Amino acid sequence: MISVVVPIYNEEETVVALHDAMQETMNATGEEWEVVYVNDGSRDNSLFLLRQQQAFDPHIVVVELSRNWGHQGALTAGLRVAKGDAVVTMDGDLQDHPSVIPRMIERWRSGAQVVLAERRSRQDRGIKALLYPIFYRLLGKLADYPIAMNSGIFGLIDRKVADQIDSMPERNRYIPGLKTFVGFRTETIYYDRLARHAGEPKYTWKKLFRYGFDAIYSFSYKPLRLALLSGTMLLVLAAVLGSLLVSASFSASVRGQLWFEYAVALAAFLFVSGLQLTCMGFMGEYIGRIYDEVRQRPLFVIDNIIRASTVHKPYVVPQHRPIEVPEPAFVAVAAVATETTNAPSSVGMPSPAAA
Repeated sequence: MISVVVPIYNEEETVVALHDAMQETMNATGEEWEVVYVNDGSRDNSLFLLRQQQAFDPHIVVVELSRNWGHQGALTAGLRVAKGDAVVTMDGDLQDHPSVIPRMIERWRSGAQVVLAERRSRQDRGIKALLYPIFYRLLGKLADYPIAMNSGIFGLIDRKVADQIDSMPERNRYIPGLKTFVGFRTETIYYDRLARHAGEPKYTWKKLFRYGFDAIYSFSYKPLRLALLSGTMLLVLAAVLGSLLVSASFSASVRGQLWFEYAVALAAFLFVSGLQLTCMGFMGEYIGRIYDEVRQRPLFVIDNIIRASTVHKPYVVPQHRPIEVPEPAFVAVAAVATETTNAPSSVGMPSPAAA
């Protein structure tokens, strides 16, 4: 079975078109499949539309998170719920179109355990179109592990790979990097990324920068090494500058200039202060992430998992027998399970009273 994991956050303009494309593509593959939509605390009608689609398609699994846990947390929740032998991860804005999935399945059937979808082109405009290539080049230079350039979460991973990623306890996740970190046989396909189907991007500049920092700090120690290198260079510079000042002090004309002493002292002070703050900033980012790991708070909290085993059909009472209405009885209220199905419910039917 193939599972598709899609985090959804305020995508009411896209949900119906997304599932129509998903249904058309996955039915054409001839594979048994499911799609796990993870409602990441949406405040619009996304959850209602997902449940509405589920009433007509039993392939849909809806995962409700207790609040908005972020993109990587929602993806991790979907990986944990998905039951497929292979799992496709993708965004819910139709920039990554389901029509690419059959090519991934073909590579997986040929033996690939990780299929990366690398973007040949993308439809970003403005400053984002400029910054994305710079970020990926920077990440490629800084990362201690090889990370595919221009490759996001869109891709396919084998069940074995999904279990490995799910077992990793780290809280500040960069799943595209984790897919390459775990190894296994990897192949790459290329596709053209589309523009958003509707609505506005949900990644704000703050979230984008946080995502970028997680990618760098999770897979590179180079910022700390840069701080060490900067400190070493400062020591060398201080030694050279000190030698020059000692040499200049033998000249009475230079030694008598008050501005010279102030300028040297101020420049040295500002340079050292700026370098110290930069190094402390690097260390603070790593220490903050260590603090997150030590607290061991969950990446997500699942409120409910709704599976649809059959398409809803209205219940018709047979005409050849009368309807018997039993007498009401008091029943104990049981705790609600976290995982439910959309099978016909027995709510409203009285149970035998306890002896």
